[in-house]
Amino acid sequence: MATESSNILEVQDLTMHFPVRSNGLIRRVTGHVQAVDGVNFSVPAGGSLGLVGESGCGKSTTGRMVARLLKPTRGEIRFEGDDIANLSSRELKPLRRHIQMIFQDPYGSLNPRQTVGAIVATPMEIHKTVPEKNIKARVQELLEFVGLNPEHYNRYPHEFSGGQRQRIGIARSLALQPKLLVADEPVSALDVSIQAQVINLLQEVQREFNIGFLFIAHDLAVVRHFCPEVAVMYLGRIVEIGDRDTLYNRPLHPYTQALISAAPDVAQAAVGGRRERIRLEGDVPSPINPPSGCRFRTRCSLAKDICAKVEPPLLQVAPRHKVACHFAGELGKVPTRPVTADFLGVDDAGNPVAGKQPMPGLESPDFRDTWFDLPPQG
Repeated sequence: MATESSNILEVQDLTMHFPVRSNGLIRRVTGHVQAVDGVNFSVPAGGSLGLVGESGCGKSTTGRMVARLLKPTRGEIRFEGDDIANLSSRELKPLRRHIQMIFQDPYGSLNPRQTVGAIVATPMEIHKTVPEKNIKARVQELLEFVGLNPEHYNRYPHEFSGGQRQRIGIARSLALQPKLLVADEPVSALDVSIQAQVINLLQEVQREFNIGFLFIAHDLAVVRHFCPEVAVMYLGRIVEIGDRDTLYNRPLHPYTQALISAAPDVAQAAVGGRRERIRLEGDVPSPINPPSGCRFRTRCSLAKDICAKVEPPLLQVAPRHKVACHFAGELGKVPTRPVTADFLGVDDAGNPVAGKQPMPGLESPDFRDTWFDLPPQG
């Protein structure tokens, strides 16, 4: 495969609707769960895109479609320029080695009947990427790379901790030297102390093998650390996508603002400060019958009549920043934080202190001119 684009993956109008069937002998289709409904994004070769959002928004379904564990209802999945969305199982087999997946559950994703050596070696045997006499040495090399003892080759998954099992899963995903990894909540089931180790390992994997990542997570701090670009999903749609500094410091979509406000701010907490929480009212609507127009309007304080009638498109509002909101232009003219904001500073002795600092750029006739050049506050 070859492509002129610098993106290893390009997704266009990707959609997954699961049929809902009635009970009884004749199971008629009575509706559809609109798990994913027309998402668009790209992953650069050797780069990473973070996909965030609350539970049930369609993140994992999107990842499984990209890895072609699910066949999409419609849309394009262009890997190295070729659309793989509708390939048959036979046509997908040679592609499997190039797109691998790291699963969320390090317990359920490993076969308890196989040894670690067999788990990591099986992909090499199926695709015949390594001569049979060299497979054991290659498996031990991968185990050592992910931080395990090569002598663990003959042990079974139940003999390892959760963090060690996730390392085995990472070794298995690297067995075929893939070009794209779909990491579906790879650290959410691990202790906090182990999460950092696994994230550092994934960063080393990316540097060493130049692998592209679609990194799915609900932990905003982890995503900000790992991914230079982040997409926010809500009820099957991407509502905002941009580079991490812009998205985390100057979010434009009301849902993104609420999502980020809910994340703990360690820096401010260290000096007794706190981030103002934006509380959303109501529950997430059912994906079987999502709201008309903007799907977030039922929980949005800015919603007006147009939000119920017209679905906002994902529009470019700045370089590397897109927002799906009818009022993104208005939001871009005013800061999303007060004119003075809590910040973490230092006194003359170099000790951390909390204080107030005017936000620069407000004197500009058009605040959008300085919006993306402001230093982070708080």
